[in-house]
Amino acid sequence: MTKKPPILDFSQYDLDNVIADIEEIRRYNPQRYEMEQLTAICYDDPKNDIVVGYKDLGPDEFWARGHMPGMPLMPGVIMCEAAAQLAGYYSKKHELMSGTIGFGGLKSVRFRGMVRPGDRFVIVCRLLKLRRMIMTCEFECFVDQNLVCEGVLKGVALPVDQLTDD
Repeated sequence: MTKKPPILDFSQYDLDNVIADIEEIRRYNPQRYEMEQLTAICYDDPKNDIVVGYKDLGPDEFWARGHMPGMPLMPGVIMCEAAAQLAGYYSKKHELMSGTIGFGGLKSVRFRGMVRPGDRFVIVCRLLKLRRMIMTCEFECFVDQNLVCEGVLKGVALPVDQLTDD
């Protein structure tokens, strides 16, 4: 079986070229505190619908103490959450969808490596399809240019007026 090429070659982006820091990401993403899973955006190509961001993982990640004791590993669901936050950032930044974007589903997700505190978790995301209320993106996640997670996610516009506490 032939290995498929990455969404974007590593030579196409520079992790040291931050184009959106955490404050800029917060302009578009609602997640805060422990649920913020992006540190920076370093590549944004609206012509090809590709965005690259990363999360620098520290020793105090909320999951590090309990997953797994003595051998902290980033949970796969948090890897997928980081990819979803990157896709959400992209869709809001480029005004592709209105309202708050939430998870609509995951498909073909594979975990291929371990991610630990101290790692830089890099996410590459490409928009595949966009409808008024649903977007579909493929994503790949890397540590030191090694693929650790990949899959396809769906983002959906959430009915925020039905979710808020009154």
